[in-house]
Amino acid sequence: MRSLLPDLELFAAIARHGSFRRAAAERKVSTSLVSQGMRKLEDQLGVVLLRRTTRSVAPTAAGAELLVSLEPGLRQIQDAVERINLHRGSPIGALRINAPAPIAQFLLAPLAARFTREHPDVAIEIVAEAARQDIVLEGFDAGVRFGKDVPQDMVAVRIGQPQRYAIVASPRYLRDVPEPRAPRELKRHECIRRRFPAGTLQAWEFQRRIANVEVPVGRIVVNDAQIAVNAAVAGGGLAYVHEKYVEREIAAGELVRLLEPWSPGIGVPYLYYPRQRYLSAALRAFIDLARMQAPAVD
Repeated sequence: MRSLLPDLELFAAIARHGSFRRAAAERKVSTSLVSQGMRKLEDQLGVVLLRRTTRSVAPTAAGAELLVSLEPGLRQIQDAVERINLHRGSPIGALRINAPAPIAQFLLAPLAARFTREHPDVAIEIVAEAARQDIVLEGFDAGVRFGKDVPQDMVAVRIGQPQRYAIVASPRYLRDVPEPRAPRELKRHECIRRRFPAGTLQAWEFQRRIANVEVPVGRIVVNDAQIAVNAAVAGGGLAYVHEKYVEREIAAGELVRLLEPWSPGIGVPYLYYPRQRYLSAALRAFIDLARMQAPAVD
């Protein structure tokens, strides 16, 4: 009997992602190869492991029972292979990291570029998502979130300085309306809103607690911070974004920062990973670089 391990790994990836396509991307193979592997596995075991529809893929009762027993064993195999890295001159393998878009763009992207230069045998996939994910369930090695959003059962490593939001508008927009001096004056302004993937609108929060501040409203709603910045530069109104998104525009005079004393802090970014999981040489090396690159902690 041929080894079932490669196909069992494919099955676990499909069940974890609920998708043949995403499992294929994780395993770096074609979707057709994943489908063939699953057919071979089910034929060899004589049982259907996955329930397939045009919209979803989910384990059958037999598949769910197999998965419960299978995943700990696969993790042990992965950990055993990762331990071999300790006997090499440099780490090997792949890292998948989940983070909010600003952290992915301005902190992780430069780190990844330097890390892959120093460790050519490691590949890094960075996934930018606003919503906090279960990194174990979704197959990530680590995540980055701000302090209050880091799950309590994870190991957390500080990798950067406190982050802040900025409220900005273009000089063109401010020629026609008075600059707001307090949050309560925002009701007189066009405020460019952002809608998250879950459908909720981003709240405009402020550093100082003030009673009777109405939620800003506006006629432009976007789903991406950079679109909000572009709309603000074009004179569409006030934007409320991570301050890194507008550094260049402010320096160039395309945007003006407003209400800075009220600009709220987002928190300190932490890279986190499961407490019980063996720390691979690749992830350990990435953490060491992130700590070294981060500005000195106050």
